Amino acid sequence: MARESGAEGLRRFLGGRLEAVLASRGEANAVFDILAVLQSKDQEEIQEAVHTCSRLFGALLERGEVFVGQLPSEDMVMAGSRGAMRKYRVWMRHRYHGCCNCLGELLTHPSFQVKELALSTLMKFVQLEGMHPLEKPKWEGNYLFPRELFKLVVEGLLSSEEDHSLLLSQFREYLEYDDIRYHTMQTAVDIVARVTSQHPKQVPLTFWNNAFMLLSAVSLPCQEPDSSHFYVKRTELSDKWKVTHLKEHRRMFQAMWLSFLRHKLPLGLYKKVLVIMHESILPHLAQPTLMIDFLTSAYDVGGAVSLLALNGLFVLIHEHNLEYPDFYRKLYGLLDPSIFHVKYRARFFHLADLFLSSSHLPAYLVAAFAKRLSRLALTAPPEALLMVLPFICNLLRRHPACRVLTHRPQGPELDVDPYNPEEEDPAKSRALESSLWELRTLQQHYHPEVSRAASAINQVLSMPEVSIAPLLELTAYEIFERDLKKKKPEPVPLEFIPVQGLLGRREDLCSQYFTLC
Repeated sequence: MARESGAEGLRRFLGGRLEAVLASRGEANAVFDILAVLQSKDQEEIQEAVHTCSRLFGALLERGEVFVGQLPSEDMVMAGSRGAMRKYRVWMRHRYHGCCNCLGELLTHPSFQVKELALSTLMKFVQLEGMHPLEKPKWEGNYLFPRELFKLVVEGLLSSEEDHSLLLSQFREYLEYDDIRYHTMQTAVDIVARVTSQHPKQVPLTFWNNAFMLLSAVSLPCQEPDSSHFYVKRTELSDKWKVTHLKEHRRMFQAMWLSFLRHKLPLGLYKKVLVIMHESILPHLAQPTLMIDFLTSAYDVGGAVSLLALNGLFVLIHEHNLEYPDFYRKLYGLLDPSIFHVKYRARFFHLADLFLSSSHLPAYLVAAFAKRLSRLALTAPPEALLMVLPFICNLLRRHPACRVLTHRPQGPELDVDPYNPEEEDPAKSRALESSLWELRTLQQHYHPEVSRAASAINQVLSMPEVSIAPLLELTAYEIFERDLKKKKPEPVPLEFIPVQGLLGRREDLCSQYFTLC
C-alpha cells in the first residue's frame, strides 16, 4: 500500500495500519508495513514506527491475542489444520518477536533519541509481558518473568562495540525496582560468562566499561524492605519467590561481582572497582570475606592500586577479623616520594592514620613510620608538609615510647644516621635508634606555616591530638589564596637613596624604566 510523503503523511499512514490490525484479524498483514518503517534509515520515521509498535503490541498483549506457551514453528502451524485463531496468535507472536529484535538492534542506533525510545519501549513490553505472561506457569503461584525479553535488553546495553554510558544512566531508574534489579544481576552473570568465553584472549575494553557501569549502578537496600517494589505489577506476592527476599538479592549481588572480578580487568577499571569496593560492594555481599583474595592481590600490586585496596582491607580487618601478618610491612613499603603527589593522597593518609591509631602497636613500628615520613618530608611540597607534620606529631602523642626521637637534639645527622631507609622491614630499619633531625631542618623552611608546624616538636606535645582531616586535601592553590588574604604589613623602605638610573645617570633609558616602576 502506497503512503504519503512527509512526517504528517507517515503518521496518518502508520495510524491507519494500526487501526486496521486492531479492528480486524483479516488485516493482520498490515503489521509488515509498520515493521518495514521500523527499519528505515530516517530517524523521525523510526521514532514514529516505534511509537506505533508500542501501541500495537501493547494492545495485543493486553487483549490476549498473542500465543501463550512453547512457541512452535510458524511454517508448521500455518501448514497444519488447527484453528484459525491459534494460527493467528502464533503468527502474531512471531511478528512480536521480530519487533522486539528490531528494537534490540536500535539500541545501537547512532541517534541517542532512538536508543532511548527503543529502551523505554522494550521495558514497556517487559512490564506488559510480565503481567500477561507468554509462557504457561508450571504450578499455581509460579513466579513468571519475561527473562528472554529482558535478556535482549541487557545484552543490548552490554555492547562490545559501543559505549553505552548515557543509555545505562537512563536504565538506572529501572534498577530501583526489586524484580528488575534481581534479574539484571542474574542476566549480567550469564552475559559476562558468555562474552569472556567468546573472547578467551582479550575481552573488548568497551564491554568491560559497559559492564562496570551497569554493575556499579546496582545498589541494594541495607535492610529488608517492608514491601517489595516491583516493576511488573503483581496482585499478590509469595514468600516462595526468591526475588522477594533481600538475602537472595545479596547472594545474586555477590555472584554478579565475583563473576566480574574473576577475570583480568584493565588497570583503569581495576582502580574504579577498588574506589567503590568499601562503600558500594563489601557492605552488600552475603560473604564479604570472599573478597580477601582479590583485595590482598591488589594490595600486592603496588603504587596507586595498593593505595586503593587499603579501604577494602580496612573493612575486612576491622569488621570481619581478617588476619594479614605482613599488612604493616606492606603499608610501610607504600611510603615513597610519590605518595605526596598521587590522586588518592587524602584517602591514604586518612586510612594510615586509622591503622596507626592502635596503642598496642610496638614502638619500633611506629618509630619507623615517623622516621620514614620525616625523611620523605624533606622533599615534599608545602601543602603536603602542613598535613604530614601534624600526622607525625600525632604518632608521638599516641606512643610516648617514640618521643625519644625528639629528645636527641645532638643526635645523628644524615651521614651517620643509623636509620636505613632502604630496609623494607620496619623492624630492621633501626628507626628507634635515630632522631627526627629532619623536622629540625624543616624549621628553616621557606614557608612560614611549615616552619611553624615543624617547631611543634620543640615544646611538650599537647593533648589531645591535632585533627588532620581539614588538611588532607589541602592544595597549593588554597595556600596561595590564604596567603593573599592575609593582612599586608606596613611598607618597609628598602633603599635610603632613591635610584637615579642603572649607572647613576639621570637621562639614560633605564632611569625612565625605574621612574615608571
